[in-house]
Amino acid sequence: MLKSINQWGFPEGTPLEMIFLHAEQAGYDAVELNLYPSGGTGLTMDTTAQEAEAVLALASRHNIQLRSLSTGMLWKSPLSAADPDVRAGGREIVTRQLELASLLRMDTVLVVPGAVTPSVTYEECYSRSQEELRELIPLAEQHGVHIGIENVWNKFLLSPMEMARYIDELDSPWVGAYFDIGNVLLFGYPEHWIRTLGERIRKVHVKDFNPAAGPNGFVPLLSGSVNWNEVRRALNEIGYTDTVTAELTPYSADPYQMVYDTSAQLDIITGR
Repeated sequence: MLKSINQWGFPEGTPLEMIFLHAEQAGYDAVELNLYPSGGTGLTMDTTAQEAEAVLALASRHNIQLRSLSTGMLWKSPLSAADPDVRAGGREIVTRQLELASLLRMDTVLVVPGAVTPSVTYEECYSRSQEELRELIPLAEQHGVHIGIENVWNKFLLSPMEMARYIDELDSPWVGAYFDIGNVLLFGYPEHWIRTLGERIRKVHVKDFNPAAGPNGFVPLLSGSVNWNEVRRALNEIGYTDTVTAELTPYSADPYQMVYDTSAQLDIITGR
């Protein structure tokens, strides 16, 4: 498995060159970049093909692979929204992710499919998001990039069997799961999810969680309730060899130390 860290693990506004430099020095194989609105640091809705090529070259100079593209923008433009204009905005974001991922030779984009809210029922979230994803599948195939559906705290896809069904109903090899290990600790066991989702898993996010602390229970790797031995065993069983990407926030006392500590913890998690 490849050690990776998300761009969110660095202080906001950190230049990509500094991100790649620290990632290289800390021993990572890959960095997961994010798509930002216009004016953000790194990849944005306005990034040109030439700029994307320069990012790829910069990562290569630091021996860093770019294998997936995340974004937080879909929370404001969910594919499950009642307003068709909002859903169209979400499609535009995923379209841009797919375009940039192809230019950067990434094989997966992370997509939060929607959210259940007081005004959006579970059934509406399910059907609307699938409808929007079906429109995006031909574009994913065209670019040769997978859409990875992530399990997040969106009150949606709350069991591994349901997530597997949701993906299978889309009936495309270009749609799979972007499985987040720490996000299921409140209502399940990640090793169970891994075995159920199996070959549907395209990419993996890691963070640790202490359920006793409630919704603020995310903690550094190896210090929470994830059974990492079982998680590693489950990933090996399904033949997963791709990136294991830490999605954590920087320490308040030091802007980069978390990156180095997490690298050492990932060595243990991946069995290096």
